[in-house]
Amino acid sequence: MNYLYDLWDDVISLLLPRLCHGCGNQLLRNEKVICTECYVLMPRTNFHLIPDNPVEKLFWGRCLVERAAAFSYYTHDSRIRRLIHHLKYKGAAEIGTELGRIYGNSLKDSDFLNGIDLIIPVPLHPSKKRQRGYNQSDLISIGISVAAGIPVDTEILKRMTFTGTQTRKSRYDRWTNVNDIFRVTDRQRLEGKHVLIVDDVITTGSTIEACADALLKEGNTKVSVAALAFSAI
Repeated sequence: MNYLYDLWDDVISLLLPRLCHGCGNQLLRNEKVICTECYVLMPRTNFHLIPDNPVEKLFWGRCLVERAAAFSYYTHDSRIRRLIHHLKYKGAAEIGTELGRIYGNSLKDSDFLNGIDLIIPVPLHPSKKRQRGYNQSDLISIGISVAAGIPVDTEILKRMTFTGTQTRKSRYDRWTNVNDIFRVTDRQRLEGKHVLIVDDVITTGSTIEACADALLKEGNTKVSVAALAFSAI
């Protein structure tokens, strides 16, 4: 039976080849979403193992973040940049959950997730979510949740105002673009919780800061941060 399954899988792969979203090479039978080469060569920051790392320093003097980390470096020709581009703009939703799972496994093998009660994805405005079909941060969060066994809540934090892309904005413009645009929907569910805010890319940290401010206003709450990529500008 396994032989027939493998044979059928080979036929399907020949007719409809599965390609790696990171490099475009054909995936082998045991590979999923990304090839082994991309998995190995994607540079890890290992920030979850480093106190006072560059992501944590982004928030110094801005908002109270317990821990912060990112999986990989986001550069012009990086594999993680291509993967996130396919995730956000090419409809490749499976990238989010798979990379979230990979990162979640790394995080759970350290002390980074100790004390985390809840995972909260950075929300998209409903109109942008309808346009894209999903929120990429939701998918990344689900992948981390599957690996780490920590629940995800996609309803407790809402984006109330539509904002344009942050890509070409200055640090100040990014901050003003997201200031006071998030709202907590249920304060009681946050009481006494240590939450992990999850996003795809951290650049200036303005969006995360706005999310953290909204959550921290609700009282006895702690905030940590994780993202798939870090872009140093």
